[in-house]
Amino acid sequence: MWDFFEQPWTLLAAAVLVLFGVLTFRSIWSEKRRWWQWLLPLGVAALALGLDLGVATDLEKINGIITTAIRAAEQEDCVTSARLIAPDYADSYHKSKQALMIRCRDRLAPPAIEQIRKLDTIVEISPPRATATFTMLMKFDKDSYWANAYKQYALVKMQLYLRKQPDKTWLVQRAEVLEVDKTSVSWRVAKKPAGSFHGARSGGAGRRDGRLPVHRIVAVTIENEAGQG
Repeated sequence: MWDFFEQPWTLLAAAVLVLFGVLTFRSIWSEKRRWWQWLLPLGVAALALGLDLGVATDLEKINGIITTAIRAAEQEDCVTSARLIAPDYADSYHKSKQALMIRCRDRLAPPAIEQIRKLDTIVEISPPRATATFTMLMKFDKDSYWANAYKQYALVKMQLYLRKQPDKTWLVQRAEVLEVDKTSVSWRVAKKPAGSFHGARSGGAGRRDGRLPVHRIVAVTIENEAGQG
């Protein structure tokens, strides 16, 4: 609440208090009125707006990464996505940044995603590390593989692990899929080959032959693609 760089409201409130102080001073000691006294609350207000607009906080930088990643996924732009990923990236499925980018180029071949709408975000920062958990409503292109194999819309929840770099920027060190359509999933489910989508029957958490039902296999692969952004 008191971090002036995160929001301007604390200093704007202080500017209002300073204004009241100036009004009180000028009403009691009228002989000491000076024109420059009005500059005091204006100066505090200008400082508040200047800090808010001119200084990018860690929270703003991280939210910017999420926004950029979503836009990149919408545009099937793996080049932009790669700029957001740390060189030492690894997650529970992709063991390197290179593996993630190979999968990105393979899975985000157009037509893929028509629109992604971010619904909520929770960011926890403890420099030099941070985590960002967010939920997205993904709309796939009606002619895409995902729309035909699963459905056109999917509710996706992901978590990013970020690390602050020496140049003060933040990069993603790890990304994990948490849920698809309120069902807990992980990158590991996406290891199933593409052929396992076909002929699978929907049902419970598993099947007697050990294969996952189609709705879970496809859901995780769909969310996998969101993570590439």
